[in-house]
Amino acid sequence: MNAEGQILAFEDFTVGRQFQLGPRHVTAEEIIAFAEEFDPQPFHLDGDSEQAKQTGGLIASGWHICGLFMAMACEAFINNSLSEGAPGVEEVRWMKPLRPGDTLSGTVTVGERRVSRSRPERGFVEFETVLTDQNGQTIASLRYPAMVRLRDPANFDGDAAS
Repeated sequence: MNAEGQILAFEDFTVGRQFQLGPRHVTAEEIIAFAEEFDPQPFHLDGDSEQAKQTGGLIASGWHICGLFMAMACEAFINNSLSEGAPGVEEVRWMKPLRPGDTLSGTVTVGERRVSRSRPERGFVEFETVLTDQNGQTIASLRYPAMVRLRDPANFDGDAAS
């Protein structure tokens, strides 16, 4: 919600605004459970496997990290907004392994935004996310556009349609 307690609309996603994510503690059990269902590579399933020895032990799937990000973003702001989803992800980078016992946090920063030319009741907001562990080391980064409805399209004059 914004400062007035309203659901967040396009108008509230001003360039530079930040949202804090987490913290979210990660366990070995959930890393393995995710991997068993969605990414059954040995280093995600068994910290003693030959492949895990090469990565320094059990590590979370990058797709698990993306799922954790989404849950934290929904809790932080998406579920309190007029979000209409996203047309895709521009970039995902996994910089450092997420390991059992790590605590994931993050910051989402609003980048560029524009009102849709074809649907002026909707805008596109570019979000840039950095996820870090408990030591402040970057685990992953994501950049993606999202579609967000305007609160009052008829009276919005902050951005030129593009």
